[in-house]
Amino acid sequence: MQKLTTDALVLRAVDLGESDRVVHLLTPETGRIAVIAKGARRSTKRFPGTLDFFNQLHVQIERKRGTAQLARLEHARLIRAFHGLRENAGRFALGCYLLELLDRLAPEGGRRGDLAALFRFATDALTAIDALAPEPRLRALLELRLLAAVGLRPELSSCVRCGRALSGARAQFWIAEGGPICERCTNPGEQGIPVHLGTLRALEQSLALPLAHTARIALSESALREAQTVLDRFLRFHIGVELRSETFLTEQLDPTGRAAR
Repeated sequence: MQKLTTDALVLRAVDLGESDRVVHLLTPETGRIAVIAKGARRSTKRFPGTLDFFNQLHVQIERKRGTAQLARLEHARLIRAFHGLRENAGRFALGCYLLELLDRLAPEGGRRGDLAALFRFATDALTAIDALAPEPRLRALLELRLLAAVGLRPELSSCVRCGRALSGARAQFWIAEGGPICERCTNPGEQGIPVHLGTLRALEQSLALPLAHTARIALSESALREAQTVLDRFLRFHIGVELRSETFLTEQLDPTGRAAR
């Protein structure tokens, strides 16, 4: 039996049988992991109000080596509940969208340093959503940082075919190839997603700033639409399905960037 004590973030929970609950967690030790909380729906002592999504926990997990059985959640202590996400529809929608992306893209296992960095991103992202106004620019920058955190960051400054730095005003972004292609590498009849280099530069610069400073990123309304088109298509390519939370999020963020009320 292997015992694991670690911090964790609740991504989602599903009731099982009459009293149990399967909880999908993100931890800096394991990445994404599914655990079973025995008796969680009947007992108010073992897991009192801790297994709701958004919650950051300190947990004790037991796993049997060499078996496909679910790991067992033995103890969970609440560290932070991110209450602000539950008090505003726009923040709630953006938080749900982030958790669903993590549940789809976070790996099960991997290099310890990579998993720890992903967990830091997840908690930092929820902190930013909890504090900042929910708006399309924040959504786009969170998507880009998530892609970087899971090792799927698109190329933003060089041609993915020849490796040269991009020049001129525009380029074609190729989703399947993971980035833009310069004019000299574009074959006749090929058509990617047209994007201004200024949009790609703004996205590149955003990765060097803390999430709390996203308001400093110079993205005009048209540049933001370009960025969102690229990121939407890029995420859909890697996830393969439409997320349930995406429609709700789109309904909450109006075209002016304010949260719908």
